[in-house]
Amino acid sequence: MNFFKTKAKTPPDLVRGLRDAINRLESGPPGGETRRKAGEDVSKNLQQIKGILYGDGEPAPELLAQLAQETYNTDLLLLLVLNISRFEFEARKDVVQIFNNLLRRQIGSRWPTVEYLSGKPDVVFAALAGYENEEVSLNTGMILKEMLKHEQLCKILLHSDQFYKYPHYIETTTFGISCDAFANLKETLTRHKPMVAEYLDKNYDRFFSSFTTLILSNNYVTKRQSLKLLGEILLDRANFSVMTRYIANEANLKMMMNLLRDKSKNIQFEAFHVFKVFVANPKKPPQIESILRRNKEKLLNFLKTFHNDKEDEQFSDEKQFLIVQIQNL
Repeated sequence: MNFFKTKAKTPPDLVRGLRDAINRLESGPPGGETRRKAGEDVSKNLQQIKGILYGDGEPAPELLAQLAQETYNTDLLLLLVLNISRFEFEARKDVVQIFNNLLRRQIGSRWPTVEYLSGKPDVVFAALAGYENEEVSLNTGMILKEMLKHEQLCKILLHSDQFYKYPHYIETTTFGISCDAFANLKETLTRHKPMVAEYLDKNYDRFFSSFTTLILSNNYVTKRQSLKLLGEILLDRANFSVMTRYIANEANLKMMMNLLRDKSKNIQFEAFHVFKVFVANPKKPPQIESILRRNKEKLLNFLKTFHNDKEDEQFSDEKQFLIVQIQNL
């Protein structure tokens, strides 16, 4: 019989132990014994916390409640996101699993972690800022994606100046980070439609001047994804008033007409899906009708041979519809 069996640590013990270990990561000289031991303690505490959340069978409700409460009381979630780059590789993955598990925690119709984070915008911004560090960007990107599923947290980001850092992260990072940042930009703009529609209506000029930089990007993937996303935004019923403003603008029409002639067939195809909204509008503003009428013959000749090799019945029908609309101008 082992009389010296160590007592299992309680959730508050684990959270306090983890916070203490994180604070010790800066102690002593870089590469020294103190920092190495602190890193090990961080990993150990994270594993034990993960064990409570993902252990055999259902986690004990009282342990889970204690763990969550101590996490909120000590602002552990912000500390984890801010310091994730200093953790070992496996520990970073544990942070993502712990964070997202707590985020999905539900009591009846309540989401306690979401409610807690609603008053902690710095956590959302810290996850977005993870795109500045290639080593952890995909970890923080997964945390951000989980937060964006909740309207209150998505709204924090959308209504902040930090939202306008997305183009920077998409344009100036490696391919993997750029794709992840774009996926989260799309999540921000398409999941909570009424809330986003209201935002776009009130912040129309600022949003589209920023988003247009992505449409005109020199990067093929960014350009194509942005055009596709623009089409989705404009064709969504929730964004009707935004779409009406967009297709009344001459510069937007000219931009789409130029993109129809892009050297990439895929860019041309995505531009077509935005261009068709200008032409199909039954109440075209005079300035839009004037441009289309001036270019009538060119547009008709262009559309008659446009992507004729595409075996897509809906596309063929839409193209024929546009030809008729332009002929009738």
